[in-house]
Formats: sequence, structure tokens, C-alpha cells
Amino acid sequence: MVLLGTIVNAAAVIIGGLLGSLLSGIKDSVRTTVMQGIGLAVLILGIKMGLQSQNFLLVIFSLVVGSILGEWWGIDDKLHKVGIWLENKVGGNKKGNIATAFVTATLVYCIGAMAILGAIDSGLRNDHQILFTKSLLDGFSAIIFASALGVGVLFSAVPVFIYEGAMAIGAHYINQMISREMLMQIVTEVSATGGIMIIAIAVNLMDLKKIRTANMLPALLIVALGVPFLKNWGAIKEWMMSLF
Repeated sequence: MVLLGTIVNAAAVIIGGLLGSLLSGIKDSVRTTVMQGIGLAVLILGIKMGLQSQNFLLVIFSLVVGSILGEWWGIDDKLHKVGIWLENKVGGNKKGNIATAFVTATLVYCIGAMAILGAIDSGLRNDHQILFTKSLLDGFSAIIFASALGVGVLFSAVPVFIYEGAMAIGAHYINQMISREMLMQIVTEVSATGGIMIIAIAVNLMDLKKIRTANMLPALLIVALGVPFLKNWGAIKEWMMSLF
């Protein structure tokens, strides 16, 4: 079953979110300290991911172009509108609480090597071990996130399911188009680009500065396309010259 790992991952987020929401009555001072601790841990994770890049100029270019596209499309605003819509439907103890929890958890769970590699392994080899491991990590982190941010973390299971499920289903076709070596190079650069976004999420969690991280998401697509483009630049240049 191709989507088994994806289903387990989404379920883990829901279960963890439910458990964490039961702990939402903690003091504001404790909540603040917990969020600062989470922010520091997420910061280290983002730095570790970002340092994996083998072509940092491509990462920078992708972030610039991707951020311009994201601002143009208003991705961050649209995600927050979804979160606010959810808040209006289920209610919340603080204005914007569910929206913030939804957007933050969605970005953390969807950006990263484990989500990409896990979904690809599920699609190519029907091997769900990576997503099972990610499910365990996401479940525990959902408890912490939900205890600090609220019930909005639960709803991040929906984009996690769609994101990982789409990659798992599309993995078969990806395998036919590019080599395994190229695929790993793409995953490395996408993860590094995602790592920088994870750092931005950490900055938001610690209330240091408001960064519209979701508007950087198109950078993941830009860098994924940029790796094979640069790899085949010689052939592409020759083809372009033959046209003139």
C-alpha cells in the first residue's frame, strides 16, 4: 500500500495533537519557556539541514526567486486565512491561535528530508520505514506543539497527508524521468533550502521577528528544477545555440 506511511504520519500528528491539547491549560510563563525551547531545537535542526547544501548559490537564488513568487501569490496570507477559517469553525482561546498553530506545524512537518525521502521510498519501493520513523518524531513533537500552540496543530495532518501522498504517488513517474543519483542531489538541495525556512520558523517561534516563511515555499520547486538544469547546462546551451 503506497500511502500506508503517509496515513500513519497523518494519524500520528492527530493523536499527538489531541494529547497535547489536553495539556493546553499550562501557565503562560511555562508556555513561553516551552516555545523558546522548541524554537532553539528547531533552529539547530534548520542549521544542520542548511549546511548540507553542495551548491549554496543555487539555494540563495532559489530563495530570492521563490520569495518573490510567494509574496506575489500571497501564500502566507492564504494559509493564515485557512487557519482563521478553521478557528471560526471550531473556536479558539486566543485570536489567531489556531491559525498560527496550523501554519507553524504544517511548515515544520512538510519541510525536511524525511518527508521527501520517506514519501519517495514509499512510492518507489513500498518501503515505509522512513515515514514510520518520522511519524514517531512528529507524534511526540505534536504533543509539545499542541500543548503550547493549541488545537490548530491537529489540522496540519491534512496538508501533511496531501503533501506526502502526492509525492508518494508521483514517485514512480519521477523515477522514470531522472536517475537515482540526480534524485539524491535534488533531495539534498531541497532539504538545505528547507533548512533555511526551518530557521525562519524558529525565529517566529521565539518571537524575535515575524518572517512570512510560507511565502518562501516556491523556492523548494525552484531549487528542485535548478539541480537538473545546472547538471545539464552544457547540453542545454548547445541546444540553444543550435537554434540560432
